[in-house]
Amino acid sequence: MVFSSAIFLFAFLPIVLILDRLLHGVKAKNLMLLIASLVFYSFGQPVYLLLLLGSTLLNYVCGRVAAGTYRRAGVAVAVIGNLALLGVFKYTDFLITTVNQVFQLSIPLTGIALPIGISFFTFQGLSYVIDVYRDPTLMTKSFPKTLLYISFFPQLIAGPIIKYRDIEREIDTRAASDDNVAAGICRFIWGLSKKLLIANTVGQMADAVYALGTGELGALSAWVGAVCYALQIYFDFSGYSDMAIGMGRMFGFHFLENFNYPYTATSIKEFWRRWHISLSSWFRDYLYIPLGGNRKGKGRTFFNRLVVFFVTGLWHGASWTFVLWGLWHALFSILEDSSLSMRKKAEGKVIGYIYTMLIVVFGFVLFRANTLSQAGDMFRAMFGGFGAMTTGDITVLGNMTPVFLLVAVLACVFCAPVAQKITGKSGAIQWGISLVLLVLCILALAAGSFNPFIYFRF
Repeated sequence: MVFSSAIFLFAFLPIVLILDRLLHGVKAKNLMLLIASLVFYSFGQPVYLLLLLGSTLLNYVCGRVAAGTYRRAGVAVAVIGNLALLGVFKYTDFLITTVNQVFQLSIPLTGIALPIGISFFTFQGLSYVIDVYRDPTLMTKSFPKTLLYISFFPQLIAGPIIKYRDIEREIDTRAASDDNVAAGICRFIWGLSKKLLIANTVGQMADAVYALGTGELGALSAWVGAVCYALQIYFDFSGYSDMAIGMGRMFGFHFLENFNYPYTATSIKEFWRRWHISLSSWFRDYLYIPLGGNRKGKGRTFFNRLVVFFVTGLWHGASWTFVLWGLWHALFSILEDSSLSMRKKAEGKVIGYIYTMLIVVFGFVLFRANTLSQAGDMFRAMFGGFGAMTTGDITVLGNMTPVFLLVAVLACVFCAPVAQKITGKSGAIQWGISLVLLVLCILALAAGSFNPFIYFRF
């Protein structure tokens, strides 16, 4: 992590929030938040603070150019520069490994460490330049303002991806009322609870299954591991998004929602309208539509969608497992559009829900597997591992404690909009539930059960 969880919860965040409440004027608040954000990032990888500053400076300058006479040049330099940063730091060793495997070479890997949050802050910077190109009135002459937008600590390292146009006015004119702060704190605690109480618990089971060797998996262990990871990644990532949205609210910013109960979807297209919404909308606005969207016939539409999902998979990680995960979703998204009658029969019905969840769970097997070989082992066990109990099945049964079973049931329940009904209650009930959850989170932290958020790797 950038900070240890205890330091962040009990020192950094409270101090920054108190300073924000004490300071008068948006300019003073912005300066304090900017300094806090840079300090926050530098704790994890201080050497890469220069990379963050350099990336922001590049996008700031390109934004100025994109709003002037040489608008296309500004966008072109921003695209090349941001993609070059991602390519060097995230994909160099992936490319070398692939070349070595294909051509039986032994080119040494660079061993470059992945800067925390590079996939997020490069995409935010790039979206700023493109939006300025489309609407020059969005351009800001203030570098500190641009830097605050890109480096703001609540969403710096794992999103959601914020578009500049969505918070431009709030950077200059926001007001963090007591009601906003209270709502933000409750939302933050809810997100923290998702991570510490649910994601970490089911994640321990998923980790135990994926740590098994070839031949140890059985149908029971494979299915439990696959389902547990699907639950883990949802509560882990949506939990972080809730925390980011809550922290933004504390400081007067209103970030758009990043998840809308994706595990209630009854088609893959609906799933992607509900899952990681900020990334989906980014690719829609800055890749899919510029490629032609659905305006140039079915063949071109399917090609555009294939490109978008390929890039989506590659964005998540430098591995062929991520690429295949993206293409897996592309396949079923295209099939659904190819057979509209089939999709209409399934959407909104139990059969559609079962189909969608199976596709999603199978896809996350690819996403979680360290290698394609491990993913293959999982699939073989899921469909052919019936029979005698295996070492993996015994391991899974041994880990099915009452606490795990309770959390697993609650995880399934909270995949539906149950939380909306709870948070829609009176303030006293909200605060009561939040305080109980906070105490449980503190106990979980004291037990040393915290694991880094999954999307910190991206």
